[in-house]
Amino acid sequence: MPDYHDDLRLAHVLADTADATTMERFKALDLKVETKPDMTPVSEADKAAEELIRTSLQRARPRDAVLGEEFGSEGHGPRRWVVDPIDGTKNYVRGVPVWATLIALMERSEEGDRPVVGVVSAPALNRRWWAALGLGAYTGRSLSSATRLSVSRVSRIQDASFAYSSLTGWEERGRLGGFLDLTRDCWRTRGYGDFWPYMMVAEGSVDMCAEPELSLWDMAANAIIVQEAGGAFTGLDGREGPHSGDAAASNGLLHEDLLAYLGG
Repeated sequence: MPDYHDDLRLAHVLADTADATTMERFKALDLKVETKPDMTPVSEADKAAEELIRTSLQRARPRDAVLGEEFGSEGHGPRRWVVDPIDGTKNYVRGVPVWATLIALMERSEEGDRPVVGVVSAPALNRRWWAALGLGAYTGRSLSSATRLSVSRVSRIQDASFAYSSLTGWEERGRLGGFLDLTRDCWRTRGYGDFWPYMMVAEGSVDMCAEPELSLWDMAANAIIVQEAGGAFTGLDGREGPHSGDAAASNGLLHEDLLAYLGG
């Protein structure tokens, strides 16, 4: 198996750079916010963080491709960095501390592109999570000060905690019925949203989560962290990994049941 230690260290350096930029402008009264064509907001901090990450990658990994939410795709090859400079921009611009920079490295294999390194850094929460293929998943503030992550062992829907982002996406896709059935049948539901539910699945504090519409940069880092913590990460169609345009994550024991409710 390839050694991803150097790539993981680089991802932490990239996250450090992004954290400094995003925290400097968090809650700034003169923060500039625009509306993108898809009617979602983008702040000057989103753009600045992604630009810094891209510049660092050009120096450190000039042969690797990059895909980012704000500036699209650049380069070609078997290795591609996937970046969401601020996952949770709506929270960011309103001063809600639940947002994070997501950085993943994807590598081509016989089964297709797969995430092999992932870092999720939420500086306003003073939290960071990371993983690399075959090395496990961790949380902490640095590689040298970390706690290994492990998913829960809850095996019944009736005992499970389920996290989600909103109701409207499920309704728009004709899957609200299954979603509501799941919320009625499980033990507890909470609308944490964005990256956070996936990290809680990896930590074992939440047992399952799902979202009906996502982009690759929303999922790639989350996927490797959940999987390396012992969980399952698929699309609602059951396809493993972050390629389905939607996501279901669980401790693995609940995954078939989760997809039965939400898969449609």
